[in-house]
Amino acid sequence: MASKSREFKCVCFFSMMLMLLITMAGCGFYSFSGSMAPHLKTIAIPLFENRTAEFNIAEDMTDAVVAAFNQDNTLKIAERGNADVLIEGSIVQLDDRAGAFDQTETVQDMKVYVTVQLKCTDQTKRETLWQERLTHFGSYDPGAGPEGRKDGIVEAIEKVSQDVLNKTVANW
Repeated sequence: MASKSREFKCVCFFSMMLMLLITMAGCGFYSFSGSMAPHLKTIAIPLFENRTAEFNIAEDMTDAVVAAFNQDNTLKIAERGNADVLIEGSIVQLDDRAGAFDQTETVQDMKVYVTVQLKCTDQTKRETLWQERLTHFGSYDPGAGPEGRKDGIVEAIEKVSQDVLNKTVANW
């Protein structure tokens, strides 16, 4: 009887080890960079065009997108003529809208919406990888003045930059 019990424990142990090994092997090979074409190694991000009246927004947007790609490090930043991928963008709209009111109908929260038209091109194969119009918002306290609004714009720009990164390297 003891022999069967020992045999059963060994079978259970090996079964659990096999299941653990299969589970770990299935999780160990997940990667965003694997979804990109292998010939895409560098990216150029020229200064975004500003079609709004907002001062410095094109520079801020371009800097945020470049920073997102630098942090991710899947594609290396390069000059436009030497890059495999090109991201071109235009900031086409900036809107402030009331987000929340209190009982006296006083605005408690504002949202600033930033809309960007983007195009991502594989310069090696001369084909468009994706093209899209993105809108993201940032929130701010209307009582905080111009600095609060600037914080809302920074939040919206950060959301756009992360979306651009994901659409480019994750190939969703």
